[in-house]
Amino acid sequence: MNRILTLFFVLSAFLSIGQNAIVEGVVSDRDGLLIPGANVVVKDNKQLGTSTNPDGQYRLELPPGNYTLIISFVGYSTRELDLKLETGQRVIKNIQLLKGVTITTIEILGEGERSQPIQRIEPKVAARIPSPRGTIEDLLMQAPVSFTSELSSSYNVRGGSFDENLVYVNDIQVYRPFLVRAGQQEGLSFPNPDMVDNILFSAGGFESKYGDRMSSVLDIKYRKPTDFGGAVTMGLMGLSVQLEDINKKKTFSHNSGFRYRNNSYVLGTLDERGDYNPTYLDFQTYLTWNPDEHGPWEFHFLGNISRNRYNFIPQTRETDVGTINEALRLTVFFDGQENTGFNTFFGAFSADRISDVSKLTFIASAFQTYEYETFDINGQYSLDELERDLGSDGFGEVLANRGVGGFLNHARNDLDATVFNFTHKGSLEVGNRRHFLEWGATAQIESINDRLSEWSLLDSAGYNQPYPNDSIGYETPGLVNDQEIILTNVVKATNDVSSLRAMAYIQNTWSRKNAKGEDWNFNFGLRGNYWTFNNEFVGGPRAHLSYIPKWHKDGNDTLKLRDVVFNLAGGYYYQPAFYREMRGYDGTVNANIEAQRSIHVVGGVNYIFTAFDRPFKLVGEVYYKGLNNIIPYEVDNVRLRYTARNEARGFATGMDIMLNGEFIPGIQSWMRMSVLRTAENIDNDNYYQYINSDGETIVAGFTSNNVAVDSTLVDPGFIPRPTDQRFNISMLFQDEMPKWPEYKVFVSLFFGTGLPFGPPNSPRYLDVLRTNSYRRVDIGFSRDLFLKPSDERKMKWVKSGFIALEIFNILGINNTINHTWIEDVNGRQYGIPNFLTGRRLNVKFSFNF
Repeated sequence: MNRILTLFFVLSAFLSIGQNAIVEGVVSDRDGLLIPGANVVVKDNKQLGTSTNPDGQYRLELPPGNYTLIISFVGYSTRELDLKLETGQRVIKNIQLLKGVTITTIEILGEGERSQPIQRIEPKVAARIPSPRGTIEDLLMQAPVSFTSELSSSYNVRGGSFDENLVYVNDIQVYRPFLVRAGQQEGLSFPNPDMVDNILFSAGGFESKYGDRMSSVLDIKYRKPTDFGGAVTMGLMGLSVQLEDINKKKTFSHNSGFRYRNNSYVLGTLDERGDYNPTYLDFQTYLTWNPDEHGPWEFHFLGNISRNRYNFIPQTRETDVGTINEALRLTVFFDGQENTGFNTFFGAFSADRISDVSKLTFIASAFQTYEYETFDINGQYSLDELERDLGSDGFGEVLANRGVGGFLNHARNDLDATVFNFTHKGSLEVGNRRHFLEWGATAQIESINDRLSEWSLLDSAGYNQPYPNDSIGYETPGLVNDQEIILTNVVKATNDVSSLRAMAYIQNTWSRKNAKGEDWNFNFGLRGNYWTFNNEFVGGPRAHLSYIPKWHKDGNDTLKLRDVVFNLAGGYYYQPAFYREMRGYDGTVNANIEAQRSIHVVGGVNYIFTAFDRPFKLVGEVYYKGLNNIIPYEVDNVRLRYTARNEARGFATGMDIMLNGEFIPGIQSWMRMSVLRTAENIDNDNYYQYINSDGETIVAGFTSNNVAVDSTLVDPGFIPRPTDQRFNISMLFQDEMPKWPEYKVFVSLFFGTGLPFGPPNSPRYLDVLRTNSYRRVDIGFSRDLFLKPSDERKMKWVKSGFIALEIFNILGINNTINHTWIEDVNGRQYGIPNFLTGRRLNVKFSFNF
């Protein structure tokens, strides 16, 4: 390994010459107030840019040459700054922006992201968002993503599952635990919001430099400090501490964060009552070292240690469901407990060398996780019918019993996985900087050891379910007598999987401005992937085209507003299986698994306009994804159970509309609306529909005559995929009191229509039911603190802060995550919804220094 890295470094010395220059400073308004999240980009070079950190600081490393920097923020004037940079030079430029200048008189910046199939996510509002999740994924309410649980960091993008999403931190792919089956077990996701500098997100049509997944990319960069600082946030659900600093010579810096989370407070609102004890600990550090302040080399280290524990001793559950026509109550008494744990270790070393025209990066990383899941949960249940007569004294009380039974769920599962990754990435500007060439190669070694032992025992009215020789369709071959106990959901397996993946890409971006002042940008790339597990090589092209017209307004030729960008993107997106997709329902690994494929076509428009003398940005995209070689799966809470067979084809199509801007003067908010349809056609899923002598279709538990006299072969065709959420809308809205702007309110809203589901252990074509719509509103009221100048305060070292009162699920809506299936004495099954968290108050205090 050391020899390989040494060879890379030696080669880079011959490929790169010269030293980069550094431009840094602070962006503020006329009153000296810092502006976090301001954009700082290089004019006419869409690849170079950054945004200011929470302290208003920015830092750019550029090759020697002449540049024009464009600095802007929504609601402020745009500044242009001309620079002439020499080798090894360090330039400090502090910028002041004027507030209130309308964008009809300025040139809008941000075309670097606007002309690419990617959007910049505003990270500075993370601490303000009221959410029990408390992770970086809360910021994705700004993007076209769908959530199904406020307890989980998983999200779906345009009909894809979470396993189809890429997540990078500092160019390194990160993972979530493998054995998670419920959101309350998951804990904290990898990215630490306090350490983040900027976030890019693509919902499809992304470039070849991003990896082999079919849905989306979340690209996160951690902040490189320019001074001492930090942040502390604490509340009823946890604590986070972040510190950063740089030495006097500006050669060494660190950005470190610690997080503690305990969700027992909010889990107490679930229907299952008991002793919840979830604790999540996480420590991360990002170190940078430049041996020579003006030298070409810079070295980085990113490390993470996390420990998640979920211990639960259930006691009782009472859930009322139904309508005025049929009202039911499920009562369960529990015995036993659940213990789940995830220990994760991650470390990555990288080295960058930048010359006047090129940049070379070398990364070596290691990821290791050890996970265990043990539970023995015994439950005795009663399913009762409730009195529905509004005039009865017993309204809402138990009227009759529908069935009694019990269950015993058992598991002893553990998994350890190790992933080593070695990556080289490079970029080169050629053709007088009209071409931007990028390339990369990766070798990844994976080792996964998985031991599974789980089963369930079901009982209904004193009879083991499924009952031997049952007349309603259960197949129980090999029975000796009707006294045999049948276990369900039996998984017994030991899997050891080791393999090597080799990946490479190359892409080029052309930029051209014609005589009319119109910009054309075209990116084309190729990507390939080889996996030794099945000796499969996959790959293909990806491309995107953007057009930026130079339109005039009001017949004034001196006023040229570049306010519209048109984009078209697409390509081939293969997803070679990772371990979850390889493992079937019975726990065995399919050695012949193949890569899934998605062909993307995405067209969109990005339009900046003014309304009510305030700036707004409207983004609209339509898309189609053709899916082939798909591996079907079922969703249980947040766990995905794959068939481990490439046996389906499908599609996803829809539209996303996103609007952000100053709905309230000087304050930015975001709204998003999406429509979607996604479906799949599974091979060989034909089935027979049986007809009795009365001409009725036989349905177990509903028809009394179950003797078949005729049958019909049915082809289900295309059926909705588990993520087929037809319509959803999200909003992040900010406001403040006009005369007292230190008092603020932040509203987080999400609505999504129901998802398909069906009875357990049944064919996918039976998933014709729909959950209730997911509806959630969280609200936070806050007051800014430390508003006086630092020399007038006792705590001079504190820069800013706030205290907030948050109300989670303020409307008290019972959202459904999955269902518990109960069978009555007639064999009829009832899907009893498992509700998510209810209303809770939270107090949070945060300050920066």
